Amino acid sequence: MKNTANYTEDNIRSLDWKEHIRMRPGMYIGKLGDGSSPDDGIYILLKEILDNCIDEFVMGAGKIIEISIKENIVKVRDYGRGIPLGKVVDVVSKMNTGGKYDSRAFKKSVGLNGVGTKAVNALSSSFIVESIRDKQSKRALFNFGDLKSDPPVESSSRRRGTKVEFIPDTTIFKNYRYRLEYVERMIKNYVYLNPGLAVELNGEKFISENGLKDLLTDYSNEADLLYPIIHIRDKDIEVALTHSKTQYSEEYHSFVNGQHTTQGGTHQSAFREGLVKTIREHFGKSYEASDIRKSIISAISIKVMEPIFESQTKTKLGSTEMGDGMPSVRSYIIDFLSNQLDNFLHKNPSVAESIQRKIIQAEKERKELSGIRKLAKERAKKASLHNKKLRDCRIHLPDLKKDRRLDSTLFITEGDSASGSITKSRDVNTQAVFSLRGKPLNSFGMSKKIVYENEEFNLLQAALNIEDTLEDLRYNNIVIATDADVDGMHIRLLLITFFLQFFPELIKEGHLYILQTPLYRVRDKKQTFYCYNEQERKESLQKINGKPEITRFKGLGEISPDEFKYFIGDDIRLDPVMLDKHTTIEQLLLFYMGKNTPDRQKFIIENLKVELDFAEDQKEGVLQ
Repeated sequence: MKNTANYTEDNIRSLDWKEHIRMRPGMYIGKLGDGSSPDDGIYILLKEILDNCIDEFVMGAGKIIEISIKENIVKVRDYGRGIPLGKVVDVVSKMNTGGKYDSRAFKKSVGLNGVGTKAVNALSSSFIVESIRDKQSKRALFNFGDLKSDPPVESSSRRRGTKVEFIPDTTIFKNYRYRLEYVERMIKNYVYLNPGLAVELNGEKFISENGLKDLLTDYSNEADLLYPIIHIRDKDIEVALTHSKTQYSEEYHSFVNGQHTTQGGTHQSAFREGLVKTIREHFGKSYEASDIRKSIISAISIKVMEPIFESQTKTKLGSTEMGDGMPSVRSYIIDFLSNQLDNFLHKNPSVAESIQRKIIQAEKERKELSGIRKLAKERAKKASLHNKKLRDCRIHLPDLKKDRRLDSTLFITEGDSASGSITKSRDVNTQAVFSLRGKPLNSFGMSKKIVYENEEFNLLQAALNIEDTLEDLRYNNIVIATDADVDGMHIRLLLITFFLQFFPELIKEGHLYILQTPLYRVRDKKQTFYCYNEQERKESLQKINGKPEITRFKGLGEISPDEFKYFIGDDIRLDPVMLDKHTTIEQLLLFYMGKNTPDRQKFIIENLKVELDFAEDQKEGVLQ
């Protein structure tokens, strides 16, 4: 008879609060990452601390928040009421301890479950909290969630408030660095939603006078807007919207109690529905919903009593009610738009005319596309059954109950050898591979028709599931994985052109990346180093004692699957593709992909960097 594993009392373990957080960090902060993505864990740590500062501001205490990020040491100081001195240690180290269980104190706060600060504490190698109130201060120091210093209360003449300083743990967040662009975006979202609040980052002050209108102004280029931004608000709701002249897809920025709900939720669905209903009723025409919403750029913020989110990271609202004795989220938003948006359109007939012209144009384009779209869908349906280009993974971004959904990644590769290496070494749970056949088409200046006519683009769109809306996007990270040579760079440029042309919000929302792969392998009999640039190569040579062997990788296909797993695993290095708001997408594409060869030639000559091959390689070791 086979031995069966014993299952006794000894198998049952109760983890203390910090052990559980450190063992299952994804449950508390979503995903780990290295800072290359805006939803990486290091930003969630900062956000959890900031949420508490914001809640103080909402309650009328403290109009300034100061943030400092230097060499991965994060300091946040608010001028709110300060944590009650006797509870300073408990608030940051005891689960389910907080002031927000009493809805009277924090009616419409963000952090309702008393978890956030504890998660930051447990996931930091150093965590210092200090509260100043009633001319006294209390300080506590933790390492990895363990209390190391708990000095008594001292007298203090400083302004009241709370100060938190932490360093994310490098054993959990590997090779991380804070990208200040992402931190700035987070801060801007806070100030847009909280008029009167000033947030300082490393000495630079951020404030907003016009709320969500400022958000759309910051995210868009004025020249691309069809009409001036419509900005309407009431006590618990604020809406800003316009249409783009060039963008094909719908763009939504949604917030609940100051929380950026990147995955939307009940409020975003109600907004989309309410917009369609209001426009139809205003014009007295039953326009197609997709024609009304096409090219929309919008933002909505609502305040809900004790909101229910579909995960700890609060990226999708699940609440159906605004609060006790209040209407549902859906009816509240639809009624608001039916009144306020309709009134605005009556008072501004030129804006109404612009919207109507846009709808009629969208309808015409849709009808022109319908035949092609039908054929393409049939083709995609067949392909999804046996799509040779796509090696799918098990977990996808819309799987809200899956801990690792934010890790879901689609690698877009060139050629069979590269896709073969990635396919063999990938994590089948979260990493999918889409293989290109040669160079994709230059889609610059082409209409949406080409997405359906070009088999490769159509299959890529089907794999991402973004034909109608970004809400259904299947992968959180879209990673272009090409060789670092001229052909590889060209493919990157053609793919970025495709996304900029037809799905720019994928880039705006921080979903598109370039995979960094090592240029060199430096090793001796005992150690191996993978180097991503010349500096790393030189540093690794210093660490080697014997005679080094230096291999230069010319392409992804040269890297064996056994080695490739290191470059797409925990230590993956990604470069985010980002948009500068000062340059329109049209200008950008025209310069790089248009027919302005002399201008481009001049730019290349003026910015050309010449890299010489190193003769010293021959002296340092064997260069393969």
